[in-house]
Order: sequence, then structure tokens, then C-alpha cells
Amino acid sequence: MTPRTDPLAGQRLGDFLEALASEQPVPGGGAAAAVSAALAASLTAMVVRLSLDREKYAGFGELHAEALAASDAARLRFTELAEQDAAAYAAYRAARGMPHETDEQRVAREAATREAARAATKVPLELVKACQAQVELVERCAGRTNLYVASDLEVAALLLDSAARAAAVNVRANLPSIGDEGYASAVTAELDQRLQQVQGTADRARERVAKRTLRKPEGE
Repeated sequence: MTPRTDPLAGQRLGDFLEALASEQPVPGGGAAAAVSAALAASLTAMVVRLSLDREKYAGFGELHAEALAASDAARLRFTELAEQDAAAYAAYRAARGMPHETDEQRVAREAATREAARAATKVPLELVKACQAQVELVERCAGRTNLYVASDLEVAALLLDSAARAAAVNVRANLPSIGDEGYASAVTAELDQRLQQVQGTADRARERVAKRTLRKPEGE
């Protein structure tokens, strides 16, 4: 199969899934995680749109405006991260494929590998951060948006929790290739903390959805 080179945002879902299932290493798990997060942002935006201009939810207008703009922006950001993840892994593979017959070549290859591994770590870490921001928004919207589609917010929370954990797999996989124990330790500590926060926020959002009742507007 010839690998696709057109931007992910311009691909049909079937084309992306076909590329994901192919023998090509990219797109891979990192892109799949980012696309899952993009689906969550899309679901959040849908729920908010189904809450706009409805008298029952009029008291939440400020939150709805913020959530809609943030979710639409997050969907685009997650799509960008999917493409960046594929590009970062391709760069890492290219570095590992550099010649290493001579000492000079080996030094160059190792340096390129470390640099590419650092980039391949930063992208999924950014995805974890973006998932955390979006799941916090989902939690704020739970009980303050259309109750008839509240289950879609629960799905969004689950997708974001899973996407963050999937991205973390790639972070941890790339850290050893950087060759910087101090950096690896700091990133791991940050990662563990963020994942714990994402899971806790997702759980709170799901608990709020399960109540099937409205709560007060923020600040009251």
C-alpha cells in the first residue's frame, strides 16, 4: 500500500483507518490516540450546540460560549497533534536509519536519534496536556448542558482518559532513547501526575452525568 501524505484533516475516516491498518508504521498509536481525543472534542461541541438557545439552559450561556469555542479549537489541535506525532515518529525512524559504519557516522546517528526521540516524546506529552484541559471542560459542562445528550459527555470523558493514557505509552517508550535520566525522571513525574488528574476529572464528569440533573451555574 502506498502511504498517504495528504493532511489528516483532509482524509476520509475510511482512508485514515486503512492507513492505520496497513504495514506502514505511520500513522500509528500516537495518531490514533489524538484522533480519539478529537472525537471527544467533537462530542463536547455537539452537546453544547444542542444546549444553545434553549430556555432550560439559559443560565449557562457564558459557559456554553466558552466551551463551544474551546472544543472546536481542541478538535483542530488534536488533529494537528495526530499529524505531528506521525511526523515525529517518521523523523525518529529516519535517524535510526542513518549510516553507522564509521565512528563519525555513529556519533551523528546517535545525536540525531536523541534529538528525534526528544521530539517524539514532546508531541504525545502535549497530547496528554490537551486531553487534561478538554476533560476539565467536559466536567464543567456536565450537569450544565442538554441532559438528553449527557451520555455523550460521558463518552467524551472516557475517550479523553483513554487518549491521555495511550499518549503516555508513547512518551514512556521514547524516553530511554533520549539518554537524559534527569529529563526522563521529570517527564515521568509530570506524566504520572497529569494522568491521575485526568482520570479523577473524568470520573467526576461521569458521576455528574449519572445524576441526570442540572447543577448551578459556575460561581453560584
